[in-house]
Amino acid sequence: MAVLNDEQVMLRDMAREWVDNEAPVAAFRRVRDAGAGMDRAAWDAAGQMGWAGIVVPEAHGGSAFGYLSLGLVAEQLGRNLVATPLAATAAAATAIAIGDDGDAKAAWLPRIATGEVVAALAIDEGPCHDVRIEARVAEGRLTGTKRFVAEGDAPLLVVAATDGLYLVAGDEGVSRAPRAMADARSHADITFDAAPAIRLGGPELTAAIVDRATAVTCAEMLGMAEAAFAQTNDYLKTRIQFGQPLSSFQALQHRMARMFAELELMRSAVEGALEAIDAGRSDVDQAVSLAKALAGDTLKLVTREMVQLFGGVGMTDEYDAGLYLKRAAVLETMWGTAAFHRDRFARLNGY
Repeated sequence: MAVLNDEQVMLRDMAREWVDNEAPVAAFRRVRDAGAGMDRAAWDAAGQMGWAGIVVPEAHGGSAFGYLSLGLVAEQLGRNLVATPLAATAAAATAIAIGDDGDAKAAWLPRIATGEVVAALAIDEGPCHDVRIEARVAEGRLTGTKRFVAEGDAPLLVVAATDGLYLVAGDEGVSRAPRAMADARSHADITFDAAPAIRLGGPELTAAIVDRATAVTCAEMLGMAEAAFAQTNDYLKTRIQFGQPLSSFQALQHRMARMFAELELMRSAVEGALEAIDAGRSDVDQAVSLAKALAGDTLKLVTREMVQLFGGVGMTDEYDAGLYLKRAAVLETMWGTAAFHRDRFARLNGY
């Protein structure tokens, strides 16, 4: 488990209180029913509270609190399925911040830090996360297609090409096709046709940014798993069957105990990956793959158990179990499934 400093404890507690009071799951239902894809009010509030600038350098208006701090906020947002583009925007901001273009830093980072601008990563070109990239840049113009881009309606895009990462701003040469996904969040396929692009860095930057985006996604998954577990536990304590609460049945206690143990392992791995990023360790890629593999397996276990243990009502839209299950299905595949990351972890260790 990560040892938090006083500022991180305050940040986590503030985020938890705000999410519980201002952004319940009912707020996500309203976003879903409106077909909005993201909660604009929640994102504006995040900007005002400084969350959008957690990984933005202080010189450009951010707080530079690091990825563990960002993960603490993402975890709390995940608990109530708050529909904000925090993970995508933060990873894109890091790409700009550690990239090679000084003008891009001055132009975009201050606006990202306040929440004025939403940014997104356009990396994958197929239905599954893969390291193969075919988009190309010639004479400062990018051509290619990116699939299943989270927050795909963002005006600022960090795009992977064969020779590295590029920044694409505006709609010139850019066309978007919205994708309806199970989680009712904003996704799109994006086609670039000679879109003006600014080079940020080479393939090593692409790999580093994908690892950071994956780690923040794991933090959101941790928050979702915690909330799903807590809601299931509360339900078992109040649901009466055969004259006694479901929580009194030993078989169900065993299932809850297993989930609790898996959640503790997941937390350790996720926080370890975020700490590795902040420390600049050489094994960030391994730590991230370990975290994503455990996060994918654990969130799948907890959300499916949630639906089963709620019984028939768990299949209805009136209860929240299905909302967690659907978001989990999307996040499990985003940036690579558990199987992908177990294989990657093995390869990184020479197997």
